[in-house]
Amino acid sequence: MPAARSALTFKQWAFVALMLTLTIVFVFLGNWQMHRLGEKEALVAAVEARLHQPAKPLPAPEQWAALDIGALNFVPLQATGTYRPDQTVRVFTSLENGSGNISGPGYWIMTPLKLAGGGSVFVNRGFVPEAVADQYANDPATPAGMVTIEGVARPSAGVSMFTPQANADDRIDWVRDPARMAAMVDKGLAPVAPFYLDLPVGADGTLPLGGRTVVEFPNNHFGYALTWYGFAIVAPVMLLFWLWRQRRPKGTAAI
Repeated sequence: MPAARSALTFKQWAFVALMLTLTIVFVFLGNWQMHRLGEKEALVAAVEARLHQPAKPLPAPEQWAALDIGALNFVPLQATGTYRPDQTVRVFTSLENGSGNISGPGYWIMTPLKLAGGGSVFVNRGFVPEAVADQYANDPATPAGMVTIEGVARPSAGVSMFTPQANADDRIDWVRDPARMAAMVDKGLAPVAPFYLDLPVGADGTLPLGGRTVVEFPNNHFGYALTWYGFAIVAPVMLLFWLWRQRRPKGTAAI
């Protein structure tokens, strides 16, 4: 008659403790991802609410240093000033969600607006295809005189060690970074706001093509949570099967 196996050894008990600890960790990570999912959904809802609120006055230059740019992101702002098309900076991009055949490689047309109250803010007037971009280096069709505009506030796109240097001679850049763009324009436009404004879409077929503000946040938290919860189920099942194998009487044929 097969003899029963002896009690688990210290190493075997250590393995049991490890698997139980991993199960707890997997549950914790799944719960954390669900918490992050709730935060991300709240953020998306908050941004949607910002986009549909009435435009606020552009903060005055003396407030810029203390601004919370993150809190200003996606907030509609109203500004009054005079465009300086001769100081336009073109920022290279590739537009996927264009309109009709207005897509592919091209440039954002970033024109400074010299504010009535002092200082300037870059205005992203929209996208133009690469083939016609030279026409917008100093676009004569830019609204002249004092204008009042409404646009969505956006922070700097950010610069990394891999970002190419700007072409200051032709005022061409690779990122919508107000500080980098300010270094290429007339110093009389200073101070330049640490954010820029995205204009809304204009009439059909007109260039630059505005209204390309992308409201999108990576949100894979639910999938990550399912993965961790899956591990939390698999780990104890594997442990129970292993324990069953350890406790089987000696001499029993393997399955």
